[in-house]
Amino acid sequence: MSTGKRSAGLLLFRVVDAEDGPDVEVLLGHMGGPFWAGRESGAWSVPKGEYAAGEEPEAAARREFVEELGLPAPGGGWVPLGEVRQAGGKTVTVWAVEGEVDPALAVPGTFTMEWPRGSGVQREFPEMDRFAWCAPAEAAERLVAGQRVFLDRLRGHVRGADTSS
Repeated sequence: MSTGKRSAGLLLFRVVDAEDGPDVEVLLGHMGGPFWAGRESGAWSVPKGEYAAGEEPEAAARREFVEELGLPAPGGGWVPLGEVRQAGGKTVTVWAVEGEVDPALAVPGTFTMEWPRGSGVQREFPEMDRFAWCAPAEAAERLVAGQRVFLDRLRGHVRGADTSS
């Protein structure tokens, strides 16, 4: 079932030397809240968030980067990585930008939800509870399945291959 929701994000990367040529490390965030606590595989994401009709996706990606990390989005040229429709029906659009941030300086935004469910108690949780630079194999393992294509597209861009499909 299509939700019609749209999300935009910014994947920060740095180029590194690998045995077979240039490659990337990417900055990912571990999703916060009780559902993701204790999970590693498939529990990390590109910093991203929903945007409403009329908002430019690029502006939403920049806003969400700031909201989720508490740090300014790096300047520089944005590499469009396209969009993907995730299993729940949400369409996610991502750009990559080369830059450097110290994950220890991140101050994540928060959200409020009833927890435990049915308790009537509202608790605040970080949108993303930690951040880390990840090499490709580690990033592929950590990323939610629907976002792994963005890593492949970025690596293709850095290595000079066409991965737009």
